[in-house]
Amino acid sequence: MKVTFLLGSKSDEGYAQKIADLLSEFGVPSEIIVSSAHKVPEKVVEHIANINADPQPQVVITVVGMSNGLGGVVAGSCIHPVVNCPPIEKLDEYMVDLHSSLRMPSDVPVMTVLNPKNAALAAVKILAETDEGLQQKVRDRIADVKAKY
Repeated sequence: MKVTFLLGSKSDEGYAQKIADLLSEFGVPSEIIVSSAHKVPEKVVEHIANINADPQPQVVITVVGMSNGLGGVVAGSCIHPVVNCPPIEKLDEYMVDLHSSLRMPSDVPVMTVLNPKNAALAAVKILAETDEGLQQKVRDRIADVKAKY
């Protein structure tokens, strides 16, 4: 099991690392790949082929702002669940960047999660569907959160 990150730019690595750090708390390994759908689409296609050839359960998280072509390109060809987590940090970028992540054509199922912590937890819960040990870690996490309230 693993989470593969596809980033549109090297500048998104810090944001992706926030997500990866929470994944490590659950013992979920991850890999970060930088590959722009606009600048090197041939590399994106190659990465998707490699991901699809990997038999282990996984989730792909795309981290890209501005015009998010990457999430849709990945979701259109990837056999694994794809989650967009755009690195929106300024309110003036919010509407434009958000809409480029939400508006996908039919048969391009990509989920968009704005909070990096929630993107990590979504990936963990997807992977936990087939892993009892990970399910227990999710149960424990939920119990810890509930105990605080």
